[in-house]
Amino acid sequence: MLLGGAAAAWPLAAWAQQPAMPVVGFLNARSAGAFAPLLPAFHQGLKEAGYTEGQDVAIDYRFAEGQYDRLPALAADLVRRQVAVIAAISGTPAALAAKAATTVIPIVFANGGDPLTSDLVASLNRPGGNITGVTFLTTTIVAKRLEMLRALVPTAILIAFLVNPNNPIAEAETQSAEGGGRTLGLQMHVLNASTENEIDRAFAILVQQRADALLVAADPLFIDRKEQLVALAARHAVPAIYFDREFPALGGLMAYGTDYAASYRQAGIYTGRILKGEKPADLPVMQPTKFELIINLKTAKALALTVPLTLQVATDEVIE
Repeated sequence: MLLGGAAAAWPLAAWAQQPAMPVVGFLNARSAGAFAPLLPAFHQGLKEAGYTEGQDVAIDYRFAEGQYDRLPALAADLVRRQVAVIAAISGTPAALAAKAATTVIPIVFANGGDPLTSDLVASLNRPGGNITGVTFLTTTIVAKRLEMLRALVPTAILIAFLVNPNNPIAEAETQSAEGGGRTLGLQMHVLNASTENEIDRAFAILVQQRADALLVAADPLFIDRKEQLVALAARHAVPAIYFDREFPALGGLMAYGTDYAASYRQAGIYTGRILKGEKPADLPVMQPTKFELIINLKTAKALALTVPLTLQVATDEVIE
């Protein structure tokens, strides 16, 4: 009986001694539905680092649905839950909200702004503090996007630049676009939009100003409203360049940017490594090594545009 009692009690005691499953707080500026196609990349990175959701790690998701003013409260809620790591994914607003919420809980970001000018880290190689991550370098390649747009639309003079003023990197992107415009001898007209209705109004202004083409800033709101943006560009026959391959896949003219799935996978790897005990301060901020150019040839033909040889050679994918 004593042996039986001990045997019966042992599994309960062993179970009680099992360490609690770590919880990752997932903070995202986008909507859950729109981000869903990219979520597996983050999970894959976690898995490569030795963690599978539901088995040895739990994930507490928070999505701001494009409303950046909700991010501070969402970040604070994750801090109150005492999560092991905060993965502030998709946009500088999420990363800054997480950083403002805690100086103790490790943070992994994945965004397009310059982590140095955004004051996220002290150094790319030695971030310092409790934060590290992956940058898409979207701010630094705005001028490159403009150059490619001009190559496809050589007669363009007035270029509209659509930007979300609520994004902390909006000013830096605008400066980059305006600088690129001066270099190319172009006139830049900045259009602000932070809601669905404001996107519609921005296009009304674009048409009124007779803009020759459109450059769309990298922003979580804009990728979530990709169908609206592509439809408006098609309705008004405006050549546009975007920052993500999802736009030309829907019928947008062209896109140039980093491989976002690869960046989110790397963020997952970093999250897993931190769960294993590594410190964010010792993990260098990762930068993309490959950028991709995608052109929708059907849309180009509809706009009576001929893809020059220089772009044909540089194109990674042609959608017909």
